[in-house]
Amino acid sequence: MLELQWPWVFIAIPLPYLIYRFMTPASQSGGTALQVPFYRHLTSIAGDNQAYPAPKRQWSSILPILIWLLLLLAAARPVWLGEPVQLQGSGRDVMLAVDLSGSMEINDMELNGVAVDRLVVTKHVLTDFIERRKGDRLGLILFGTQAYLQAPLTFDLQTVGTLMDESAIGMAGNKTAIGDALGLAVKHLRNRPQESRVLILLTDGANTAGEITPLQAARLAAEEGIKIYSIGMGAEEMVQPGIFGTSFGARRVNPSADLDEKTLTEMANLTGGRYFRAKNTEELEQIYNILDELEPVQQEEESFRPGIALYYWPLLLALILSFLIALLHQQTRPREWFSKHKTQEGV
Repeated sequence: MLELQWPWVFIAIPLPYLIYRFMTPASQSGGTALQVPFYRHLTSIAGDNQAYPAPKRQWSSILPILIWLLLLLAAARPVWLGEPVQLQGSGRDVMLAVDLSGSMEINDMELNGVAVDRLVVTKHVLTDFIERRKGDRLGLILFGTQAYLQAPLTFDLQTVGTLMDESAIGMAGNKTAIGDALGLAVKHLRNRPQESRVLILLTDGANTAGEITPLQAARLAAEEGIKIYSIGMGAEEMVQPGIFGTSFGARRVNPSADLDEKTLTEMANLTGGRYFRAKNTEELEQIYNILDELEPVQQEEESFRPGIALYYWPLLLALILSFLIALLHQQTRPREWFSKHKTQEGV
């Protein structure tokens, strides 16, 4: 299907005629005239050219008109539209907010039998979770002392996964600004369809930085219809080695003593979400499997028709016709005239 994206350009069709009809020629009285030494001989051109007829008058008038129409057609941006392509019409708008504060480097988790820090486990579980989000728009917020939008809501899940994988502990600061992260998420989710706004917050501590408290941000989220699913991460028990790494003097500690479960639970309850506790890798995986079961919300279906630009074809044809006009005018044979008068004048 052919479509002109700027059809209004054709209102300029009569422009050359209007200029010819109503505009007066430029005045020759002012300024310095061009001096032509052999001007006295120019009047003989018409007589000399009688032997060499000029191009037919109909072509002299038709070709410029065709060129003008072709230029307007190119300016109207003709596009050949293909068959409609349907876009994904259902899904949710899910914003991931991930804690990168200094406490995420505590090695109290295991992955394949090896002790690793909390961020390594988070990346491992989130990679699979993100890959299963086909049909959802995903966004990524990374926070520490400050909160940053790392990826806006997008269907490009591969980019979101890459940005998550490239994150590092401390890149946003070593403190924990949970409230600011929630506020930033609300800002980017508030304009999306109300039934599909979801925020998944993962942290291992309490709010220790930022301009807004977590509960204030949660109330804003509730007003905007945003559900918060909060995840408190970290083991409840960890053995600290004793002297020289031996068991002598070793003691058991709670590495999640700073986790503010009360606030995380209240935040989720205010918005109609849930709070989850992840003490190990398996529990974190189970939590994301539960979040997988959130029902997608039907959104307005979208489609687009791929287009191929065609403007260069009329532009090319106009150029060819311009060359044709130049060739037709060569029939006046000016070279013969200059050659003859050069002999006569001895120039």
